[in-house]
Amino acid sequence: MRPFQPRLLPAPVGGGFAMEDFWVWCGSAARGDDGRYHLFASRWPRRVPFFMGYITRSEVVRAVSATPEGPYTFQEVVLPARGPAYWDGIMTHNPSLLRAGATWLLYYIGATTGEPLPSDEALWRGELGCTHRCYQTIRIGLATAPSLAGPWTRRDQPVLQTRPGQWDGSVVTNPAPCLLPDGRLLLLYRSNTPQGLRLGAARAEHWSAPLERIRDEPVLAATADRFVEDPYVWWEDGCLQLLAKDMTGQITGERHGGVHASSSDGGEWTVHGAAYSRRVRWSDGRETVQGCLERPNLLLQDGRPTHLFAATSDAAESFTARASDFDTRGRTWTLVLPLRD
Repeated sequence: MRPFQPRLLPAPVGGGFAMEDFWVWCGSAARGDDGRYHLFASRWPRRVPFFMGYITRSEVVRAVSATPEGPYTFQEVVLPARGPAYWDGIMTHNPSLLRAGATWLLYYIGATTGEPLPSDEALWRGELGCTHRCYQTIRIGLATAPSLAGPWTRRDQPVLQTRPGQWDGSVVTNPAPCLLPDGRLLLLYRSNTPQGLRLGAARAEHWSAPLERIRDEPVLAATADRFVEDPYVWWEDGCLQLLAKDMTGQITGERHGGVHASSSDGGEWTVHGAAYSRRVRWSDGRETVQGCLERPNLLLQDGRPTHLFAATSDAAESFTARASDFDTRGRTWTLVLPLRD
């Protein structure tokens, strides 16, 4: 298996996507029929704390650039809050983009609550009861469109639900969809367990068909000190390949570094080691240790990955120390790393 990390090139200074008054997270890009590059990301106001703010304030947006590296310019809110009557009526987050013929598929997570939303001040004070209850409603959804510029049509129900009483009975989040060569769709996802985060897998005969779990148990071997989140899956070199975030560092040797794995069927995965590091090389010759480098997503052109997109922060020490420090000192944006072929 060809290692992933040697493919990484320096990150262009000034590239990617950032918004001054917003936390920016995630990042899934594609080249449109207009020749421009369209990036789908999550944002929520910096006036609220990062970790708890996204649960009741995040929305999926679209930005564009003439080049894959960016910088990307905000265009529109793609999936705004649409009210507590909808399963995704309060929050949308974690966009991941695919093309199926003439149809664009945008997988994402959503959440809702029938309660009044906590005020900005309540979030800072730590009055998080409503936020926690909203988090428990997180599910995976799908929006479709004939163009990257929309219009986007959301499903009335999630495409993947939790399974009460089983390991993925709390939430389903971090969607990682992949169209297989035979037309089927594979979706990896994450759920929370008392023993740590776990990944599951579901499959559909067609992207428009119902998803069904391919096995009852998690699909990537994990222990209390060895587990991942933020999967991204693509097909290359005759097999499925996976990038994910190493939560503890027990797989790659770096806490919150990137894991590379492969599979023939999406059920059994072989881990190949580190995919990327939080230590980033820049086009001006500098090296920095980012506070995070996660939600990996690849720009695929002619079926080959050409750029790695990842959510990042410049608050290295505070991210690995206390969440409250990250909330006040961090700056987040979508970073782009070109890849060697």
